[in-house]
Parts: sequence; C-alpha cells; structure tokens
Amino acid sequence: MGLERITFSPEILGGRVTFRGLRISVSHIVNLVANRMTVPEILAEFPDLEDEDIRQSLQYAARLADDQIVPLLLSTS
Repeated sequence: MGLERITFSPEILGGRVTFRGLRISVSHIVNLVANRMTVPEILAEFPDLEDEDIRQSLQYAARLADDQIVPLLLSTS
C-alpha cells in the first residue's frame, strides 16, 4: 500500500509533510492520535480529512520510525 495521500510542497506549510496538498500537517494528526484523540473526533475537527488520510499518516510515521535506534532512549543511566 502506498502513501499517495501524503504530499510535500515547499509552498505549503513551509515544506512540511501534509495530506493531499491541504494545509494540515501529518505530524499534527499523528500527535492528536498519540494524545488519544479518536479518528471520529479528528474528522469532526478537520472536515477536509478522510479516514484514509489518518491511516496513511500512521503508516508514514511507522515507516519513519522503522529500525531507527535512538541511543538516548536505550541508555541505562
């Protein structure tokens, strides 16, 4: 499955990753999910988004985090 809804343009939101050229950043939506906002709540707050946008935002975040080791998080001190 692709991430065709995830877009990037230097002219939109200063080049941040967005959805379908909308002025809604992927990072903002992932943050809302991480802070326990439900998909129906997000869709009510952002009527231009669709359920598939939110699913792809989480896929995008997962791909970015895949197999990356952050040494500070692994520290035992």
